[in-house]
Amino acid sequence: MTKAHKASNQEQFLLRRKLAVEGLEESEWSDFIHELNHHPCVDFAERKPNNRLDVTFDGTHWSTDELLKAIEAHGGRLKGGWWTKRKLAWYRFTDDNVRANAKLDPFCCSKIPPMKRK
Repeated sequence: MTKAHKASNQEQFLLRRKLAVEGLEESEWSDFIHELNHHPCVDFAERKPNNRLDVTFDGTHWSTDELLKAIEAHGGRLKGGWWTKRKLAWYRFTDDNVRANAKLDPFCCSKIPPMKRK
């Protein structure tokens, strides 16, 4: 069964992030998930086993860095390691790519794409 998206989010620009978070107690997790689910840019957030956070958000209005700030504001932190750093670099790259694509004006397939003038 698929979940219906929030009306305010554009489905083609939704980004899903899976992060391993440590440092949050049980009560802090429930408050944090509740806050994320009521954020206007977040489509859906949930806690998975082993303290993994799954968040889907609108990439045109929110970013992975803002998600990290929200985690830190609640007293949590990401698990360290090479793989986490690698994933964050990829997440930041795709954040920038989605924002750039959202600003792009579409052009017709039979026309030449607009060229920059020097």
